[in-house]
Amino acid sequence: MAEKTAVVVGARGMIGRATIDALERANDWNIVAVSRKRPDYPSRAEHVAVDLEDRADAERKLGGLSEVTHVFYSALNGSIAAENVAGNLELVRNSIGVLARSSRKLERVVLGQGGKYYGCHLGPHRTPSLETDPRHLPPNFYYAQQDFVVEAQRGQSWSYALIRPEAVVGTAHGIPLNVAGQIAAYALICKHLEVPFHYPGPDAAFRAYNKFTDAKLLGRFLRWAATAPVAANQAYNITGDSGLRFCNIWPFLTQYFGLRRGEVMPFSLVSHMEDKEEVWQDIVRKHGLKPTTLSDFGDWVFGDWIFGRTWDTILEDTKRIKAGFTEVIDSQESFQNAFDQMRAERLIP
Repeated sequence: MAEKTAVVVGARGMIGRATIDALERANDWNIVAVSRKRPDYPSRAEHVAVDLEDRADAERKLGGLSEVTHVFYSALNGSIAAENVAGNLELVRNSIGVLARSSRKLERVVLGQGGKYYGCHLGPHRTPSLETDPRHLPPNFYYAQQDFVVEAQRGQSWSYALIRPEAVVGTAHGIPLNVAGQIAAYALICKHLEVPFHYPGPDAAFRAYNKFTDAKLLGRFLRWAATAPVAANQAYNITGDSGLRFCNIWPFLTQYFGLRRGEVMPFSLVSHMEDKEEVWQDIVRKHGLKPTTLSDFGDWVFGDWIFGRTWDTILEDTKRIKAGFTEVIDSQESFQNAFDQMRAERLIP
């Protein structure tokens, strides 16, 4: 019988899915998946439906989980904006806060953060970004969530780990932060309409240096961070490899989806995708895909930011590598794996 019991908060999201997959592959965990709706992927995890914006519901559903040893947190309160402090802090209070009081066996809380911790959403910032870098001028919901967890842990026997990936590349639908999903949807619309696959951003963004994070690698890292003694009360960056420039990976994307080569052509995906739902439904019907809407592939505000970011965003991985988690994955391989899985799940043709 498994000695460790994990609660995965935000189980429907890409990171939650990757976490559950990594824990199931280890085969020595009991797993409780927490989300408002049941995850739409196969899993042996027990699901607990909780509205984390409702304190009473959270206390009722999570307050009795007294055997929990580890909590993995990757939930999001609607808006992806760093300024959405109150909403995202509420989710942490109503999940980690409740579980930390109710479980007498709690060993570690693994709190997901991200590149916005370093101000990558604001513009040019210090790169490579180190875990010891100072905070920028708030508001930033990552700061409020971290401060809550640090204060809750004070004087307790459990520890925490703060995990900072950059934009995550993986497979999920119905979530706002989905780089691979947005690329796939945009590419397939270009193919259906027989137009070239233009890069939807300025040349400086096309050539900017970025590091992304593979979802499955992140899941394995989260599992490591939950149990490694060296990770107690530490922060770690986690990305996939030495980095990429879209100008270097765009030919691969063009070839993968069988598209005509385009140009660097700055335009807003938000405005250009407004009238494309009917086009997407034509694609779904034509190829017999799983029923989805275009919004299932991500928030196009996020897409405009990813493809319009003219500054480098590089998180330094040295700390986690020196600590013992040395896995890497090539960026192109990461994208191809995500697209292949989408095809296998009939999300794309």
